[in-house]
Amino acid sequence: MSSKPTILVCDDSILARKQLSDVVRHFMPDSNIVEAADGQKGVELFKENKPSLTFLDLVMPVMDGISAIREMKKINSKANIVVVSSIGTKSELKQAIEAGAMDFIQKPFSVDQIKMLLESYFKED
Repeated sequence: MSSKPTILVCDDSILARKQLSDVVRHFMPDSNIVEAADGQKGVELFKENKPSLTFLDLVMPVMDGISAIREMKKINSKANIVVVSSIGTKSELKQAIEAGAMDFIQKPFSVDQIKMLLESYFKED
C-alpha cells in the first residue's frame, strides 16, 4: 500500500503548473507532485512515477496532450487523466475523451473545481 499518491502536472506554462501544483499541495499535502513542461516529458515521468492522477494540458510543445493521453493509456489503460486546458473546442474535447481522458477542466480553473475533482478521485472508501 503506497502512502503518498503521486500526481503528475503536465503543462508548458510554468505559471499554470505552479498554480495547479499549489492547489493540489494545499488539499493533499502528503502527495508527491511531479511536473512536466511538455507532453513527451510528461509521458516519460508517467512511465517512471506511475501517478494516481495526471493533469494534462492539450497544447504543448514536443508532444500535444491528445498524443500524450494515448501514450499514457498504452502504458496504463486504467490511468486517471484530467485535461486542464484553455482551449476546449468540441472536437478536441471529443478527441481527448476518446483517447482516454476522464475529465476536462477549463482554464482558468477555480480552486473549488480542483478540490472537488481531488475529492472524487481520492475519496476515502
